[in-house]
Parts: sequence; C-alpha cells; structure tokens
Amino acid sequence: MEISTFKKLKKKAGMLFENRLQPARVLEVRYWEPSTIIEIDLHMPFADIANWNEIPYIKFKVGDLTFRDYTPSGWDAETQTCTIYIDAAHEGAGSKWARMLEKGETVSYLNIGSTHHKPVATSAVVALGDESSMGHLLALQKMVLPNTRFSGGLIIDNEHHRKLFHEYFWSPLEPVARGDIYGHHSLMEWVLNQHYSLENTVFYLAGNNTMVTQLRKLLRNQGYPSGQIKVQGFWS
Repeated sequence: MEISTFKKLKKKAGMLFENRLQPARVLEVRYWEPSTIIEIDLHMPFADIANWNEIPYIKFKVGDLTFRDYTPSGWDAETQTCTIYIDAAHEGAGSKWARMLEKGETVSYLNIGSTHHKPVATSAVVALGDESSMGHLLALQKMVLPNTRFSGGLIIDNEHHRKLFHEYFWSPLEPVARGDIYGHHSLMEWVLNQHYSLENTVFYLAGNNTMVTQLRKLLRNQGYPSGQIKVQGFWS
C-alpha cells in the first residue's frame, strides 16, 4: 500500500513538472576529444535572457524527475540561441543526458534562474573554476566592462582540452593543469603567482562543491575578506 501511494505521489509530481516545461531544440553537439567536454548549441524560442544583469542558469530536465543547472555562456537575442558546456568526465545524470543528445532533438527545461553572480565595481574581477563552470566563467567575462578588469584561472585536466580552449576562445581565462583531485590547491598556487592586491580584488568561484569550499578557505587564509569572495558550487 505504501509503495502504491509513493508511486502515485511521484506520478503527480511528475505531471506538475511536465506542465511547466519549455522546449528547446538542439542545433549542434560538439565533443572535445577526448569527449569529456560536450558543447551544445540550443535554440530557445520561449526564453528571454537577453538583458541579464546577473549570470543566469537554465534548469534542464535530464531524466525522470531529474534536473541539472547549466549556465549559457552567452545569449544571441536575434536568433534566440545559446551554448552550454557540460563536463562529462564523471558518471552522472547530466553527463549521460548530454552524451545521448543529437542534432535536431528537442529537450526540455523547467525554468531560468539567477546564480546571483554579477561583477562588482572593482579594478580586479578574478574568476576561478573548473570544467563544470566553463560556461559560467565565460558568461561572467562578457559582463565585465572594461574587460581589462577581468582575469582568471580555469582548471582543465586534459592537456589537449587546454590547447583547444586557447584555440576556441579569446579569453583572459588561463587554463590551469589539475595537480590535485578537486583543483583547489592548483588554483590557489595560480592565484599566488598573480600577486593580486588584498584591497581591490573580488574572486568569483564556481565549480565542483569541494573545490569551491576549500578554495574559499585558502583565500580566507591568505587574508582576503569573505565579502570579496563570491561562490557558486555545482554538483561534484
């Protein structure tokens, strides 16, 4: 009886979500060889995120009652298209979903929300992240004006992927090799080599939860106040 009741509740919850879903069409799927980073172009005719003043996220349906948040690296208002980057190096619901996507397919998203990350008025905006936050950091870069205020380090484990990042993007983000499991020690070493000022540097951390949490602690130990450290953790 209890199992039957649970199934009914699950079915009811699923129907509520289904009624709120919006469609998006897959325009292209590109795999970075080796294929642990997947780049997906989407047409989203019902989305309106052209004038964002905070970095948005899109909550995609990746399975039965399963959702994952991905940040568009930018938004073309004229064509209503965007690109998301998915870290598929681990076995998760989002990775499996991304690997199965094909050009022309329709996907669904529940809503578009805000990560509450936006650049503040300071002379140094520093983005730090890993493969899972590539879109997030690229979106932040586009919001920082003048762009000379922006710099950052992006953990990319695969050497070929680090080369591809340089080839594909004009970006002050520097690909950093991962020297530890989660990447926080590698990013902290990179930060120390930049000799940032304590007074006017604001850090934006995004990526796997362990990296974000530990990197924040390391920055605090270096004397950076909590008000100068903005965090956005993702599923590890």
